[in-house]
Amino acid sequence: MHPDLSPHLHSEECNLVINLLKNCQKEHSFLRFFGHCNDLDREMQKCLKKEYQENRAKSQAHAEEMRRKLINASKHTES
Repeated sequence: MHPDLSPHLHSEECNLVINLLKNCQKEHSFLRFFGHCNDLDREMQKCLKKEYQENRAKSQAHAEEMRRKLINASKHTES
């Protein structure tokens, strides 16, 4: 199962692969069950995984920065 494939949620690179996969599945509605579009599906999964990992790293960095700010603010109020 894939995450939401809405274009506004993904990079241009992933949107291109998503559209290619959708077109392949549309054009080969029967052959897709026999693996005709599997290469595009794997490519899309790699792209989505890369995006997820990048977003996760950004979120972790932001959380660490917020923790640092909170700790510094509490040290200043205690002094």
